[in-house]
Amino acid sequence: MRLSRYFLPLLKETPKEAEIISHQLMLRAGMIKQQGAGSYTWLPLGLKVLNKLTRIIEEEQNRSGAIQLLMPTLQSADLWRESGRYDAYGKEMLRIKDRHERDLLYGPTNEEMITDVFRTYVKSYKDLPLNLYHIQWKFRDEVRPRFGTMRSREFLMKDAYSFDLDEKSAVDAYHRMFVAYLRTFYRMGLTAIPMRADTGPIGGNLSHEFIILAETGESQVFCHRDILDKPIPPLETDFRADLTPIFEDWTSLYAATEDMVDAAAYEAAVPEDKRVSARGIEVGHIFYFGTKYSKPMGASVTGADGKETDVHMGSYGIGPSRLVAGIIEAFHDENGIAWPVSVAPFEAVVINLKVGDAGSDAAAERLYADFLGEGIDALYDDRDQGAGGKFAAADLIGVPYQVIVGPRGLKDGTVEIKHRQSGERETLSIEEAVGRVKSLIVPNRRDSL
Repeated sequence: MRLSRYFLPLLKETPKEAEIISHQLMLRAGMIKQQGAGSYTWLPLGLKVLNKLTRIIEEEQNRSGAIQLLMPTLQSADLWRESGRYDAYGKEMLRIKDRHERDLLYGPTNEEMITDVFRTYVKSYKDLPLNLYHIQWKFRDEVRPRFGTMRSREFLMKDAYSFDLDEKSAVDAYHRMFVAYLRTFYRMGLTAIPMRADTGPIGGNLSHEFIILAETGESQVFCHRDILDKPIPPLETDFRADLTPIFEDWTSLYAATEDMVDAAAYEAAVPEDKRVSARGIEVGHIFYFGTKYSKPMGASVTGADGKETDVHMGSYGIGPSRLVAGIIEAFHDENGIAWPVSVAPFEAVVINLKVGDAGSDAAAERLYADFLGEGIDALYDDRDQGAGGKFAAADLIGVPYQVIVGPRGLKDGTVEIKHRQSGERETLSIEEAVGRVKSLIVPNRRDSL
């Protein structure tokens, strides 16, 4: 993409309404525009990041055996009355009526609707296990939406829902999704710690939040330091196998949110030099809740013995729009965002320091074309403006590798490569530059483990 033809409305000043760094940088980098309280337009740069996150989520959900569908945003109130949650959910639910005076709601979550889909089509134990997921915009009427897309009213959510014949099978499904989440966040460049968590209004008795550590986190978390360095289950992990040992290995180390922590148990389980108490941001949440929805809504199957059995369910959420902000909180400096390669809007940017100079133009065009030919998602800053503004823009939007082309270096046949996260600089020949950048990018895409 040529920056002269791209829509990238950068801001020099930090908007006053932005309280945390991710909100400030998303506005300044032209990723989002606020349309109302807790409501945002995703501008092209922000949408590219959102789409890359979504692709990783889809790949890992599909790998785990989950099957994608798409449910509507507006739901019938009657489904929620069946489960008993319509009146209990509270004012966060946006309730509306259509022209026929039928009660509808803008879905804050989808347990009722997916249960209705299941009970309509699945009748036999032979059709189990089943895990269905979708990625859909949702709405919760927060009392005080704040922190940009970290706590907005409208947000993108991946929900997966598992259906199993009994508790053991349902817990096995929970373990599969636990492993899938470890892999998902690793591929995004994150260290996400699974922590015992409160089930909240979803219900159930087994729940883990996946937390990334950040000073601006909403809650206090407590864990064993060694959990930060545990290896991620490899690509070859067989999701048809029993993943209980992986689950038990990860959960053997103490990790809990502030709602679940027992100070005495924490101090007894974790040596003082291994204790980590920090702020954290929730980026994913998984639940097992048994027959909480299937029983009142009649979601049962005929078992091998011919008897009707209520299915056991689990729910598994990741908020991609929230994740964008969470990643920025984890990866930024005083100059802007510093994206991990796997989720960066562009993987490399060619910066032409002297547009109009024949040599600079030719070299920059050649590099840009070669990057595209090698499958690198490249941006070309071909704008006719000063070098300072170009460097500031590249740092602000956080492209992982900057390839700087100018007359001075070209006299020696060289260009400069700047690593955005580390600040390291390399000087290489034009011929070497493309191969070097590709060697840096491909492994960090984390397409495999």
